[in-house]
Amino acid sequence: MKDVVVLPGPSSIELGSSIASCLNVDAVEVELRTFSDGESKIRINANLLDKKCIVVQSTYPPVDSHFLQALMMLSYCNDFGASEVIPVIPYMGYARQDRVFLEGEFVTMSMIAKLFEYFGTRSLITVDIHSTKALSYFNCDISNISSMPLLAKYAINNFSLTEPIIVSPDLGGVPRAKEFAGIMNASFLGLRKNRDRFTGNITMDEKLDITIKNRDIVILDDMVSSGGTILRAVDILKNNGCGKVFVMCVHALSDEKSITLLKSSGINEIVSTNSIPRSCSKVDLSSEIARTLSSILSRS
Repeated sequence: MKDVVVLPGPSSIELGSSIASCLNVDAVEVELRTFSDGESKIRINANLLDKKCIVVQSTYPPVDSHFLQALMMLSYCNDFGASEVIPVIPYMGYARQDRVFLEGEFVTMSMIAKLFEYFGTRSLITVDIHSTKALSYFNCDISNISSMPLLAKYAINNFSLTEPIIVSPDLGGVPRAKEFAGIMNASFLGLRKNRDRFTGNITMDEKLDITIKNRDIVILDDMVSSGGTILRAVDILKNNGCGKVFVMCVHALSDEKSITLLKSSGINEIVSTNSIPRSCSKVDLSSEIARTLSSILSRS
């Protein structure tokens, strides 16, 4: 592994450094300067000639800035002679824009995939991307790591649960909830959610398929953004007489103010992975990402 280095990007400094430690390789400092007009500049003071470079950069808000910084790092590695560049994008922004929903829209995810292809990406790692449709736009070996085993292990070791039910706030997330529930040997339930494509307003069916009275709940989602979906789900679950409510997600897009607001709604605890650095980021992805990287590097 002497020819391998990790570049922890500005959005993923701690996670990138931890991945480097797991691989027992050097972490290269990436300096970021942001100007008053919002433009940013990357500086990498390292010899990358013939190195296999692992670029770690999550693309959470500000999504555009973090994506551009990731591309800057890929470009630098290529321009200065890296033998291979492997992007690790724990949170893949724009994965929700994976198809045309309304006339006149553009599939942004297809453009993102083409940008990685332009920089010669042969292998890429992400974590629980929002849709498998988004994966289809990439013409490279893409590893989409599931964090469900890590999140379930955390719940088993840290939550005291009575007859738990794993709840997906929408039917699209039921396969994820089923996987999680299988690890925990628990029941699972999908809420029926509808979002108006024009207004963004959310409605949920308050009638549940199973009885949840006095049973503890783990609401599981791939991402929590504004928190509106979670708040609506909590209201419905409490109206149906549930016990304690925990929220777990892969990507905590919410800012700290929104996380505090969610906690005040009667949620016992909010836990996410460290794909995005937040106060609730308690599940470490570094060892799992390092394991996947080791497999990729052994083939190259």
